[in-house]
Amino acid sequence: MTDDTTVMHFDIHHITAEQLAALGVSQIAYVKPVLHNGAHAFAIHAADGTPMALAADRDTALAAIVQHAMFPSLVH
Repeated sequence: MTDDTTVMHFDIHHITAEQLAALGVSQIAYVKPVLHNGAHAFAIHAADGTPMALAADRDTALAAIVQHAMFPSLVH
């Protein structure tokens, strides 16, 4: 049986900027309220800020994140 996940090992006391930026990118997404075409919506971004999706309401945005095996975080 093979495992498709990649495990990064590093000394937390000597972390590089690149390693810090990569932490949580594939596990954490955040939801931020936005205006899109004049309507209120909720943007979903990867931990590094990359836009991933747009949802009409917060609950739908959170559900989409969880459905993709990620952990949601809210930005106010």
